[in-house]
Amino acid sequence: MSDSPPTTADLPTEEHDLVVVGAGLSGINTAHRLQTELPHRSFTILEARDVIGGTWSFFKYPGMRSDSSLRSFGLDWHPWKLPHKVATAGEICDYLEDASRADGTFEKIRFRHRVLSSEWSSAEQRWSLVVDANGTRKLIKANFLFSCMGYYSYERALDSPVPGINDFGGTVIHPQWWPENFDCSNKNIVIVGSGATAITLLPELAGKAKSVTMLQRTPSYVVSMERSSGFEKFLAAILPLSWVHWIASCIDIWFEVFISELCLRYPRLGRFLITMDLPKSLPKKLDAAVHFNPTYGPFQQRLCLTPDGEFFKALHRDDVEMVTDLIDTVTKDGILLKSGRKLSADVIVTATGLHIQLLGGIRPRVDGKEIDLGQQYAWRGCMIEGVPNAASIFGYVTTTWTPGANSTARLAIRVIKQMEADDASSVVPVIQRTEGMPRLSSADVKSHYITKAVDRIPKSTGRAPFYGRVNYPLDLWALCFGSIRDGLVYTKREAKKVK
Repeated sequence: MSDSPPTTADLPTEEHDLVVVGAGLSGINTAHRLQTELPHRSFTILEARDVIGGTWSFFKYPGMRSDSSLRSFGLDWHPWKLPHKVATAGEICDYLEDASRADGTFEKIRFRHRVLSSEWSSAEQRWSLVVDANGTRKLIKANFLFSCMGYYSYERALDSPVPGINDFGGTVIHPQWWPENFDCSNKNIVIVGSGATAITLLPELAGKAKSVTMLQRTPSYVVSMERSSGFEKFLAAILPLSWVHWIASCIDIWFEVFISELCLRYPRLGRFLITMDLPKSLPKKLDAAVHFNPTYGPFQQRLCLTPDGEFFKALHRDDVEMVTDLIDTVTKDGILLKSGRKLSADVIVTATGLHIQLLGGIRPRVDGKEIDLGQQYAWRGCMIEGVPNAASIFGYVTTTWTPGANSTARLAIRVIKQMEADDASSVVPVIQRTEGMPRLSSADVKSHYITKAVDRIPKSTGRAPFYGRVNYPLDLWALCFGSIRDGLVYTKREAKKVK
């Protein structure tokens, strides 16, 4: 994309009150909240692809699934109906479509509508979006935008070079673009990576490939979770489904809050609780102190989930291996490690991470000036300094995404209601900059792919109201009781400029 926005002259124009960009989980939930809490405001949903689901319809690698319980990861207003709570990508997409059709928001989705540029005009008090609609450009104007496009690029992966990878004579696959109908039989596969994708892929490929080796530079925490809950089955036998979903989601959300806060405050205790049963799950050939001993504390990065311990069970196979080492170079037929060992490979899977990209990679313009998101501060993890009438719907990275995304959407709606009460046409976060003020990342986690993107992530002062997503209790408190005037400037309808 060029730095200059597409020309808007002579483009056919549509006008909407509110626009939601993205029809993934966050977009579907935001649309429901708008329809429920702002029924008098019209809105449309722009989706660049021809399907809903976002991440869950985009990734196609074997075993793609949730790494949270669908009781907490799902929508609190639409019960999860299946008996298991760890769901495949296909099941999640079906669930989201069922939810959007059930509440009528599916009809508001405009498929194959890709936003190419966005510019705010203080004179008009509106956003102008240049949109590619099925190959034809149009201009869509709106008073308020909700960005629900996730936080990574579909077009590129994390820039994490593997030395000598271009010399490899076999097949290189990145999970983001898994080949359709790929046949892994009779192939020696090396998965490079230690995150959720690698933990999911290994048990899926085990038994199908000739051999599978997971090569990690540093270990991750891996925890097992039951696919189904006996307690939930009991509840389902005596209570309506909506009650079961509400009770179970409350339990899952607040247990995650408890355990994550416990681990962050007492990392040694958290490490002990997570790893104490590992030796019982691992084969004797693996040393837990070597392969499952991360250098960071629990929940400083996301914990990797394995349903019913399938990852640990796969490690017991003779054709599966886990190696913790550094890559010296890739050769024509394998990977040479720093230790001197060589791993033979026909296929290398580079599960090395995502390329962080906010707002779909589009830098918004305000009155002709391009906004560098990485230089701006985040207002309660919801709005961005200097960007009027726009909310970035963002969830939690190290815990379940949805509670954070839901609280963000509801907070933005609270701001819109305040705009209506004040008869304001715009609202913008404004911070008084002072020498030496904190410039922390609003995504304060240790994940490699996020720390590499710190220059592209909005900043935080570490205190209200300019901070990122924190945790569910604090964000819920901010939603219900936090000031929606502190750090915000509202402009009355009769004004022509943001002051």
